[in-house]
This record gives sequence, structure tokens and C-alpha cells, in this order.
Amino acid sequence: MADITPHGYEKLAGSERKPLAHARPLGPVDPHEKIEVSVYLRAPASEELRAVLARPAQSPERHLTRQEYSENYGASSEDVAKVEQFAREHDLTIVEKNVAARKVVLAGTAAAMSRAFATRLQKYEHPDGTFRGRSGPLHVPRMLDQVVVGVFGLDDRPQASTDVKRYRPMGQANAIAYTPPQLARYYDFPANANGTGQCIAIIELGGGFTSSDLQTYFQQLNVPFPQVTSLAVDGGHNLPIGEPQSADGEVYLDIEVAGAIAPGARIAVYFAPNTDRGFLDAITQAIHDSANAPSVLSISWGSAEASWTAQAMQVMDQAFQTAAALGITICCAAGDTGSADGLSDGQAHVDFPASSPYALACGGTRLVAANGSITSERAWNDSPTSSTGGGISDYFPVPAWQAQTNIPPSVNDGHKGRGMPDVAGNADPQTGYMVHADGQDLVLGGTSAVAPLWAALIALINQQQGKSVGYLNPILYQHYDQLVQANALRDITSGDNGAYAAGVGWDACTGVGTPDGANLLKALQSILSSNSISTL
Repeated sequence: MADITPHGYEKLAGSERKPLAHARPLGPVDPHEKIEVSVYLRAPASEELRAVLARPAQSPERHLTRQEYSENYGASSEDVAKVEQFAREHDLTIVEKNVAARKVVLAGTAAAMSRAFATRLQKYEHPDGTFRGRSGPLHVPRMLDQVVVGVFGLDDRPQASTDVKRYRPMGQANAIAYTPPQLARYYDFPANANGTGQCIAIIELGGGFTSSDLQTYFQQLNVPFPQVTSLAVDGGHNLPIGEPQSADGEVYLDIEVAGAIAPGARIAVYFAPNTDRGFLDAITQAIHDSANAPSVLSISWGSAEASWTAQAMQVMDQAFQTAAALGITICCAAGDTGSADGLSDGQAHVDFPASSPYALACGGTRLVAANGSITSERAWNDSPTSSTGGGISDYFPVPAWQAQTNIPPSVNDGHKGRGMPDVAGNADPQTGYMVHADGQDLVLGGTSAVAPLWAALIALINQQQGKSVGYLNPILYQHYDQLVQANALRDITSGDNGAYAAGVGWDACTGVGTPDGANLLKALQSILSSNSISTL
């Protein structure tokens, strides 16, 4: 059916939704069904925030406080007033106004929402369950054109999947598993730090944990039990399913890897529904959480860029840009299904949100160690079952700080785009992480484990230097030669993920390599005390 824009309305740019494959329409949504949506408003002029990000590294005002950000870069009162007027005119109520996150939450019936945003909502049946969905674009009145940049919650289809892999024997007689502290020693993480004074935020879109399981795990490792707090977002809660093959496995992996390496850090786990709204709201809540004040976020959920709307990628990328201005590092898993990223269209794809230029995309390796040191490490590829994600973004252009990097053209059409991952760490489930979930000891892997591994390392580095390193990507690329000379990075030169191969220097499987944490700390202290880091 051709899209018809109602009189007085404009299409909301980037809001087009495609029908979900294998979904069967069941009929219209009950018009009386209650719906909440998160309406995100425009950011300030991009050059203003870019100027903040380009402040000299040695400047004591390099990062904004959350209060400064809210006062200077939050939603304008005029924009909020326009949304309030829109709500009154369309029988919608205001549930929440978050100036810092530039978000207004509206509630109303399905009928009112459909009229307000000129769309049609239907129920769908899918192998993963039923959901409320739509296709085509949303529309907003002309007074909100250029004011509203995204509307989320009308369509509640599952948006992301976990990047976690359970160990499955593959005929290898000598399968290997490590505890997180063992891997921290192999990667030479700073020995005299435990993350005290830091908060690691973890985003979860399902599953849960029990304190008794965590206590068992940390007691087994003889590691102090970290402070773990769960926070609810959009009705999401810490609800363990009781089966480690479920999302519980992801939750336990994230908490146990981060907590075992940085037990002195507080761990805040944000639980949200697995929808684009839930995912985005969890991230913005964590970024603007002044009570817990995380200095690093670990995100192990994602999906191929092709499965996202442009508005969702734009708004989440803007949230990550906010994190950079606040000095928060965003660590994202790069994906576990190789260069195809789980799609079967014969094309290469990268995983979002890891593909955002403001995310530290974490790829995967296979690590073998003996006698207390690493003996071999290569790009993780257990083809055809699983391998590290990585490749060239179809959505994000090459960032300025990656311009001098030898990024290959996309194998799809030869275009140049944001290359990922940025860094890597052990991910192969055949050399996986020992965890305890739902009463079971098991071995898990995937780039899911690499995101909390790097998040924990960042927490240790932040503790040691007494301030947040924040947006790490420009430093890694602009000072790559210096980091290599300082032995802060271990170049991974063998292996592939399908379409792309590892090699000398940056590559689309393992990025700039895996860390030597102690040397990385020393190098960053030198760089941040004497150089200007430009993100422009």
C-alpha cells in the first residue's frame, strides 16, 4: 500500500519499518490497548558538542558534568512545550519529561496513538512470539517536524539478540576454559587496582540473576562479592528464567566477568524490554543516572544494522555522543555470527550499536595460554557455527579519527564506511569463560564476554588515573603508533570472520588488537597528560 501523508503532517525521517520476516498478521490491535511511547527531541547544534569533545586532553574541563550537560544541551523548553501541546490535541497524557535525555514519554490508547502518528498498528505472530507492529513511516504534525527525531514504542517487536555462545564440543579433545581473573593476568591488567570508586553499567534486555548464584561464583573464585544493583526500565525487571541457555546466561556472564576483574566497582544492571524503545531508554537512563554515575557501559546485545530503523540508530548514536561528552566509555559486543552478522542474504553486515563511531566495538579472538602467558591468539572463527563480528558499516561514514587507517572497501559494493571492531579479547567458547548461572557451572564465550572484559579494564584504568578516560576511540587510532611502541596493544594477525581477514595493524576482525592492560594504562596516562585529542 502506498504511503499517504495526511494533510498538515510530515513523514518522520528514518522511521520506516519493514515487515519482520516470518511474521504473520493476526489483525488490528485492540483500539483500547494502552501504549506508552518515548519521543526523543532534537539535539543541540552538533558543532557545539563537537567542540566539547575536541577539548584538549589535559584540560580539567575536558568532560561535562551531568548537570552541565542538562543545563546546556538538554531539550529546550520550547520543544517540550510543543510536544505537550501535541499530546493535548491528540488525547495523549504526559508520563515523563527528561530534559537531559531530551525525552518525553506519552501514553494513550492504540487508537489515539495511531491517529497521532498517522500509522496503522497490527498484531503479528512470529516464531519468537506475538508482537505489536507497523510498517512504513510514522508522521508528525508540521510543528514537530525537525523537533522530534524519533518515536519508539508503537512497534514492540524483539529488536536485539545476545552475543553469547555456550561451549559445545566440536571434536576438540583439549577444550580450554579460563576464569576472568586468569584472563586479566594474561592480558596484564593493572595489578594494584580493583575498580574502587567506579560504576560499571550493564544493559540487559531479558533474563536475570539471583544473589545466591553470584555469591557462589565469587566465593569459588575467592573474589570479594561486588555491589550489584538492578534497575527497572520501561517495566523491565530482574526476572531470572532459571535456564542458562536463556537470557540468564548473558546476564550472569556480564556481571561475573566485570565483577571478577573489578570487584571494587559498583555494578548497575539496567533491565529493559527487548524492543528498540527499551534498548534506547535503558542506555539513556544509564548515561544520565546521577545516582549511580557510571563511567563505563557494557552492552552485549545487538543486531545487524539492516534490522534497525534509521531513527533508532541516529538517536542511539546521539546518546553515545552524549556519553562521550560526559566521559563515559561505551563498550559494545561486535557480534558472534561472523561477517554476515546472522543474516542470510549473502551480504556482509556489521552489528549495531557496536558500529556507532561513539562505541568501542569489541571483537573476538581464540586465546591459548600456558605457563602463565599467552602462547597463541588469532581471530575467533568456529565456522560455520560462530565467529567474531566485524566489517564495514553501511550506515556510518568513516570517522575522522579512522581516516588514516587502512580500512578495506566493503565486500558488498566497495564503499568506505566506519570500520569495526576497534579492539578485541578472548571470545571463542572453545577457550571460553568459566561462569556460574542458574545453579550450574558452565563455559560461555562470544563477544558478549569481551564487552564486560574491556569495561572492567576501563574501570581499573579510570581508578588508577583518578579520572575517566571516556571516549577512547580517537586515542586508539590517533596514537596507535605510540601505543604499539609502548607494547600496550597486541596485534592479532591471523584468522578471519568470513569476508574479512586479520592482518598487520588494524583489521575488520580484531581491530587494533588485544590489550596489555598495565602498559595501556601507562601509555594513556602519558597521552592524556600531554596531548590534545581531536575528534573532529
